[in-house]
Amino acid sequence: MGVNLKGLVPKTKVEFKTLSGKAVAIDAYNALYQFLAIIRQPDGTPLKDRSGRITSHLSGLFYRTANLVEMGIKVAYVFDGAAPALKEVEIKRRAKVKAEALVKYEQAIREGKMEQARSYAQMTSKLKDYMPEDSKRLLTEMGVPWIQAPSEGEAQAAYLTMKGDADYCGSQDYDSLLFGAQALVRNVTISGRRKLPRKNVYVEVVPEVMKLDHVLKELDVTREQLIDVAMLVGTDFNPDGVKGIGPKTALKLIKKHGCLEEALTELKDAEFSAEPQRIREIFLHPNVTDNYTLEWTEPNLEGVVDFLCRERDFSEDRVRKAVGKMSAGLKE
Repeated sequence: MGVNLKGLVPKTKVEFKTLSGKAVAIDAYNALYQFLAIIRQPDGTPLKDRSGRITSHLSGLFYRTANLVEMGIKVAYVFDGAAPALKEVEIKRRAKVKAEALVKYEQAIREGKMEQARSYAQMTSKLKDYMPEDSKRLLTEMGVPWIQAPSEGEAQAAYLTMKGDADYCGSQDYDSLLFGAQALVRNVTISGRRKLPRKNVYVEVVPEVMKLDHVLKELDVTREQLIDVAMLVGTDFNPDGVKGIGPKTALKLIKKHGCLEEALTELKDAEFSAEPQRIREIFLHPNVTDNYTLEWTEPNLEGVVDFLCRERDFSEDRVRKAVGKMSAGLKE
């Protein structure tokens, strides 16, 4: 889900060339779910190899990463570890949404409504057990570093920016700012021309940059207060938030009262069953590690070909060309 701070957080649209030479720590699961949702057949079926294994995630990861490296961007991927206990409610909510979408997808297929079917199919994406391991293997062959986080990938990616090991945290979710990411860049893995869901309208999606210090200054809040704003709206650790409270109202309440607990005194009939301090601790003191190395190396062409083409049925010609462009980007 991520926290809905759209329309509240100031952002700057940039061109990819401004990211050249910069290190971007990408929330791997966030990116993989995007690839699984977007890279599908017209009827919503994901890409598969001859054995029936889904390869949409590998296709997105390989070609998108190759393009970014070609542009001189130093990408690294951070994989989720164990989710905090407070995330259990959100995990169950997501599972329910996927199950309901699957029923609607199957009905749309029976009725021959392919566009609807594809839309519902995107909502059913699941990260199967073999997908993270496949992704790590591919990245290793590509010479792209990856980090196994002990808990939330976004928190670890944000930590890299706080240490100065990465210039940006790459994610679609604004939660990165709550975790302390010094700079967040959205739309790194999904930029380009995209069709709006259930509409025959296309929009140009470009990278958007948010700097934490600028965000806090523009909103005139502390990071702790931004976390309180998020809790009123709803986070992965209290998905319901306070019913009827959107980002702008939440901001006004926190600026007026100073903190969530005081703001709730004005919302006397509001239901807020979460424990604010436990959620604050997850964002302010997340479980992260210093046990990582960021090293970008020349891709192992034959290793990539063996895995993608001989084991997963990718086009060898396309794969070799993409790796060649990667190598050229590394030398610039």
